[in-house]
Amino acid sequence: MSQDNFQTGRINRIAGPVVGATGLDEIRLHNMVLVGEEKLVGEVIRLNAKQITIQVYEETSGLRIGEPISDTGEPLVVQLGPGLMGQIFDGLQRPLATLAAKEGAFLKRGISEPSLPTEKKWNFSPNVKIGDDVYPGMIIGIIPETESIDHRVMVPMGISGKIKEIRSGELTVKEYVALVETPEGKTEKILLVHNWPVRKPRPFNRRLDFNEPLVTGKRVIDLFFPIPKGSSAIIPGGFGTGKTVIQQSLARWSDVDIVVYVGCGERGNEMAEVLNDLPKLEDRTSGIPLINRTVLIANTSNMPVAAREASIYMGITIAEYYRDMGYDVLMLADSTSRWGEALREVSSRLEEIPGEEGYPAYLASRLAEFYERAGHVSCLGSGSALDTTRTKRDGSISLVGAVSPPGGDFSDPITQSSMRITGVFWALDYDLSRRRHFPAINWTKSFSLIDLSQWYSEHVADDFPYLMKSALSILGREHELQQVVQLIGQDALSDMEREILLTARILREDLLQQSGIQVTDVFCTLEKSYWMMKAIMHFHEASQNAMQNNVRLDDLENAVVLQKIARMKELPLESAVDKIKFMINEIDTELTRMQDNLERTNV
Repeated sequence: MSQDNFQTGRINRIAGPVVGATGLDEIRLHNMVLVGEEKLVGEVIRLNAKQITIQVYEETSGLRIGEPISDTGEPLVVQLGPGLMGQIFDGLQRPLATLAAKEGAFLKRGISEPSLPTEKKWNFSPNVKIGDDVYPGMIIGIIPETESIDHRVMVPMGISGKIKEIRSGELTVKEYVALVETPEGKTEKILLVHNWPVRKPRPFNRRLDFNEPLVTGKRVIDLFFPIPKGSSAIIPGGFGTGKTVIQQSLARWSDVDIVVYVGCGERGNEMAEVLNDLPKLEDRTSGIPLINRTVLIANTSNMPVAAREASIYMGITIAEYYRDMGYDVLMLADSTSRWGEALREVSSRLEEIPGEEGYPAYLASRLAEFYERAGHVSCLGSGSALDTTRTKRDGSISLVGAVSPPGGDFSDPITQSSMRITGVFWALDYDLSRRRHFPAINWTKSFSLIDLSQWYSEHVADDFPYLMKSALSILGREHELQQVVQLIGQDALSDMEREILLTARILREDLLQQSGIQVTDVFCTLEKSYWMMKAIMHFHEASQNAMQNNVRLDDLENAVVLQKIARMKELPLESAVDKIKFMINEIDTELTRMQDNLERTNV
């Protein structure tokens, strides 16, 4: 719809970010509108016979009754094309770095700038020729978007037919790359860029099973509570438990191609730290700056609350776009609680009947709608012999949402609703963080509902599932014994039970606790994690056998090999496995020597 044909109404009600208007009889639900003389961006969220209701994504102070409202004729859309990687957007996909360069550090209301660079030329290499059949989702060419990411240009939805013209070389996003003759005889242009409504999930062929874990480099996650590629997880925790640090660590170390990081309602200094650090960090495998495969969406706590919802949907739509190219994408939402608070504020302005703790009754359905857009899928347009880039390509979106329950109370409605939807729950513990145990993931409250034991057995070791279950059993048994100790005292425990406490302490301090800054421990491969766990569990089994042969617990607690176990995390990745295997032999040697000394003493 051209600007001359905009339907125009007038403001008749202002309540914070919620504005009422009349005179827009033909407008549709979720259409975007321009509000007031400054043309603030808003979205229609309610219609009735008398007026429409709009949530405004910018600050509404200074608006007056009677100011004009114009219908754009389109819903909230995201512009998809080359140039997304490395960008920093706000919740409306305005490029913040570009705006800051033009307007300064303090941005005015109503300003806009093209989301993608319009003058930059991209080197397009086609992989189809004139006369080829194309259809929606099919890859017709490649653009090297960054050093680490190839942008795979796809046929947009609604276009199919035969290639009439295909171009190559240096092109801008304003130019077409191909002309397609449809079965009806029409000629359609395929551009490098297209728009997509953020509330509408992008289509795919079908969902695929979860078949491999997302390796994060964090032992407590990879060993005990793994998230499969394409699944969803939540990280609930109170203030100071390390939600943002874990998410930033996931962004840097996870085994994915693309990262989409959404700072939804987070403090400005935290987002500033992310924006400053990411360009300096390097990908662990390629050494290329991490920003080259990252899209950042910044919607800080001092920005209008309504825009938090836009930023969440903006992020998941961009993630779906790269998933459709066949990439594995990690989307981090920090935090969904701030989005829930925005829903509650807008709902109260609309005078809706409140649900639990004042949240709207549709909170659970909104969260489900969001998390259901994660998945491991067969991409649309794949499977053709013409699709030379990746025949039968599949992609995934792994979605991790931080939750900030008030006071760390997991009975909070957002936490409970998210738990019912997601498959993985990483519960952060304030007591662990206070004791400087990071990541502060509580192993008795966390869970992963997806069984990946077969993958671990095939790709890591046959006994991996057994060791994992045994280690978790010991940690759970420790929790029970600690309650007995608090009531009666440690003297009430047998030596065998005290040995379980010893093994649990080693598991906690030497396996689950992990440095966020030490070079050799900030990232841990699955292989090293497995052998660390195996060494500890071997010590436990050998100790139990030695104690049956009358070896004292005090001798086990003073074993020299325990000092080496405590320093396993400091071993370099390239030599860690061989040294841990040797250490397992040392465990047997030292405990055997204890038994021999005991026998000689008795003689």
